[in-house]
Amino acid sequence: MDLARFPRRRYTAYETPIEFLPNLTRALGGPDLYIKRDDLLEGAGGGNKTRKLEFLMADALAQGADTILTCGAVQSNHCRLTLSAAVKEGLKCQLVLEERVPGTYREDASGNIFLMRLLGAEAIHVISDGRRPADVMEQVAEELRRQGRKPYIIPGGGSDAIGGLGYVACAQEILHQTYHMGLALDHVFCACGSTGTYAGLLVGFHGANAHIPVTGVSVSRKEAELAPMVAQLAGKLAEELGISAPLPDGEIRILDGYVGPGYSLPAPSTVETVRLLARTESILLDPVYTGKTMDGLIDQIRQGRFRKGEKVLFVHTGGWPALFAYMEETLKEG
Repeated sequence: MDLARFPRRRYTAYETPIEFLPNLTRALGGPDLYIKRDDLLEGAGGGNKTRKLEFLMADALAQGADTILTCGAVQSNHCRLTLSAAVKEGLKCQLVLEERVPGTYREDASGNIFLMRLLGAEAIHVISDGRRPADVMEQVAEELRRQGRKPYIIPGGGSDAIGGLGYVACAQEILHQTYHMGLALDHVFCACGSTGTYAGLLVGFHGANAHIPVTGVSVSRKEAELAPMVAQLAGKLAEELGISAPLPDGEIRILDGYVGPGYSLPAPSTVETVRLLARTESILLDPVYTGKTMDGLIDQIRQGRFRKGEKVLFVHTGGWPALFAYMEETLKEG
């Protein structure tokens, strides 16, 4: 796989660390746990979308865009990171925020909403009436075109055949790192929402004949809905990269039992997991993505899915700024 032929802006000047989690490993008494620290990426708070934006912003600039449009939930890490990348490139940025839980958008809120305002979003369009974010973005884009501007629309999560290349690149990075560490991974876990991170890792490992199983933990939808989305995006990525062999049957593994009450609504076990990582490894998870993903991994360990001594890597996709919007829920004991 030759990623060098794709236009790319470099926001990842270094390989994010892969760290062993000794305290959590001891506390759970299961496999050896490692973490890929994509929460340390650039972007006014870091997170996985930075990797996708390297390719998406390069495409936007190649098309002569002067304004970036994207969408997400009220506390969207993707929107914050897209805005951050636009600032770096000297572009305007407008955001479409979907109020998926009624009454959750407040202009004076903390977390990512505060950072979006601080970074200087040109406009924030809030949807609370059930309209599709993609439709609203197109309406905004059409208005900008009438003004003589050149908008570029990035889909939610940056999850298309351009953005997904970021996690194909991450899979290559993981293989490079683990080779030099002498670390043979038995399994990888990551969040699965808009599917770009998960599909990119699957295709990246598959294209390198790495044969490392990857499990995606759903943060929003049922497996029956997510799996076809992953398969479709993985197929587009494989075609873009010239990978002729399809993903083997059974390669897509999605756990959908950790969504809790719904997207952005943490279950009590998720909150416990966020506290556990903070108090054993001093690592911050968020209750929307990484907390639910780690919750799923920990539950699988407690169910005996992994043997002692196996090597399991958790891909930390970031999101800690959203923690400040969940202070009461996260600190409440019992």
